[in-house]
Amino acid sequence: MPMCGAFKLEEATIDDMQNAMSNGTLTSVQLCLCYLQRTFQTQNYINSVLELNPEALSIANQLDAERHAGKVRSPLHGIPFTLKDNIGTNDNMETTAGSWALVGSIIPRDAHVVSQLKAAGAVPFGKAGLSEWADMRSNNYSEGYSARGGQVRSAYNFTVNPGGSSSGSAVGVAANAIAVSIGTETDGSVINPAERNALVGFKPSVGLTSRAGVIPESEHQDSVGSFGRTVRDAVYVLDGMYGIDPRDNYTLAQQGHTPASGNYSQYITHNSALKNATFGLPWLSFWQYADDEQLATLTSIIQLIQSAGAKIINGTEILDYQTIVSPDGWNWDYGTTRGYPNESEYTVVKVDFYNNIATYLSEVTNTNIKNLQDIVDTNYVNDGTEGGYPWPNGGIPQFWSGQDGFLASLATGGIRNETYYQALNFTQTKCKNGIDYALTHYSNGKQLSGLLVPPDVGQSYQIAAQAQYPVITLPAGNRENGMGFGLAIMQTMWGEAELVRWGSAIEDLMKSPEGVKLGVGRQLPKWNDHLVRNLVPLAS
Repeated sequence: MPMCGAFKLEEATIDDMQNAMSNGTLTSVQLCLCYLQRTFQTQNYINSVLELNPEALSIANQLDAERHAGKVRSPLHGIPFTLKDNIGTNDNMETTAGSWALVGSIIPRDAHVVSQLKAAGAVPFGKAGLSEWADMRSNNYSEGYSARGGQVRSAYNFTVNPGGSSSGSAVGVAANAIAVSIGTETDGSVINPAERNALVGFKPSVGLTSRAGVIPESEHQDSVGSFGRTVRDAVYVLDGMYGIDPRDNYTLAQQGHTPASGNYSQYITHNSALKNATFGLPWLSFWQYADDEQLATLTSIIQLIQSAGAKIINGTEILDYQTIVSPDGWNWDYGTTRGYPNESEYTVVKVDFYNNIATYLSEVTNTNIKNLQDIVDTNYVNDGTEGGYPWPNGGIPQFWSGQDGFLASLATGGIRNETYYQALNFTQTKCKNGIDYALTHYSNGKQLSGLLVPPDVGQSYQIAAQAQYPVITLPAGNRENGMGFGLAIMQTMWGEAELVRWGSAIEDLMKSPEGVKLGVGRQLPKWNDHLVRNLVPLAS
């Protein structure tokens, strides 16, 4: 990767960039131009950026002028970031969730998280590619594909699932094509692409980051999270965007649960802090499903954590894991699989999406799309590009099952009936109680520092998603095919400070001489099979 003037941009942290801008060897405009060059260099391969912001350089120039006048707003001042194309911006960029249906639509204001990041001095560089409609539209599809943006591919391996649905957000940061990024998660859409691309992914508690102005999926589980190559970078972004927003009443609940100083970065620490930590390992709940390839590396990291003085309690199981954790991989309709749709996450999400998308669209102008039926009809009319019908009798192979997710949501009519409320109560209560039990039951009532889980086992972040609880994933290692896998920490509601504390301590430990000797932590992508262009990279 070429130098950015005299500055080494590859793997540069936000602190590195700030130091360079402070001493005058780098400007925000130069930084944006260098990332623009890197985007042009990589775009034909990874396709991480769906749309560039034509105003990025003028914004950066204004921020450089502020710095020259002695004003630096925050650690994000002058730092470019990308945002998933379902996060609204009221500017010259589109907000479409990767669909042609919403091209030309106008939203009334920036999403709250975007307003916050702009106020902190971050530069919106462009919209990142994603799985269309954040994976809601289809249940058999090519992860990372959208009709408008095309196929996002991971620089770690071009022939397999790049992770989703915040695919472009993760892939761009991992390939050093952008400093940091933000994405959304309903169930795994931050943690999954982060861990597959050897990144830090931070999915906050539902209600810590506002969803106002974000194309929704489920009000009960949606959360806006951050991607960075280091814990500190991901936390700087979290600090820049969280906060109370009157347009999202879920954020009101964070009062009294956030740092008095206003930032989570104060909790970043070093590996010496681990001597005061006690972690749980929910072995039967999650770890037993991890394959041998990642278990060898993850076990060595656990042993490394123990050698730093931390206590590890094995068998800290999620309460009722036998009922709520799918033994056959991630399955958001696992309740129905067991014969109980009133115990299914998907029962809730289908109804929520029907209602939440109508609410979102009610504020959008310059479009004829006003509800889910309009979206479905548009996909049918534009079958050749949007794949409204199932392949191969119609549609396109990237959306193999057509728009069966939309049709399932449409069939609910948005009715919150007894089955819906039973499912909502079951999934939230069982998952909250399950995690809280594991965090306290095995340590004489004293809350554990966190539950260490293998996020490549999707059931782990699925339980946290239903509970509305926060998760951080750290780069752990890479498979033989090049793809990354992570080590995640799970906490209870508003447990972000603990995730920052212990996530940064473990990251620091993996960067220590002992960690380097083991070969753990983040590794640069090797661009495996970069000349292969298989049409539908569905393989895991």
